[in-house]
Amino acid sequence: MEKLLRLRHQLGGLGLAALLLMAAAAAFDLAVIRPMQARSAQLEERVTRQAPRGAAGEAGSTAQEVAQVYAYLRKGEETTDWLAKLHGIGTATGVQLKSASYRTDQAAGRIVRYEMVLPLAGSYPQIRDFLRRARADIPVMSIDQLTLKRESRSQSAVQAELRVTFHMVKS
Repeated sequence: MEKLLRLRHQLGGLGLAALLLMAAAAAFDLAVIRPMQARSAQLEERVTRQAPRGAAGEAGSTAQEVAQVYAYLRKGEETTDWLAKLHGIGTATGVQLKSASYRTDQAAGRIVRYEMVLPLAGSYPQIRDFLRRARADIPVMSIDQLTLKRESRSQSAVQAELRVTFHMVKS
């Protein structure tokens, strides 16, 4: 006990604080750092044990994924068929489709994009139902933007502008 008192007196307050910090750092190393290092080593070992994917394997799986995208987008329908289906969905849901404008984006790849702007009129539930059905029935369509406008709060009719894109594979 006498040695501890003499050590305390020799170290002073700053020395004792430094000694406590070193003890805390050692405890932190034992309680946190070492278990994390062991876990990291286990994870690295698990990764190296799994089947290594070489460049050829990755290229094959990437080509396979691209082929699946093309197969998904390759449908028997033409653009006019999709437009007729979209018009039918509008009629079934009570949404009024006005004249649409469209443009074709033919990039260098195999996918053709038909971008359309469709002015719509209907109630919120009708437009929501129209969008739900269109996405379910037209798998090659993406909804890019929807703008809603209502003239006054008392009106139930909503004017909307819908921007969609049909993604199709070149024939």
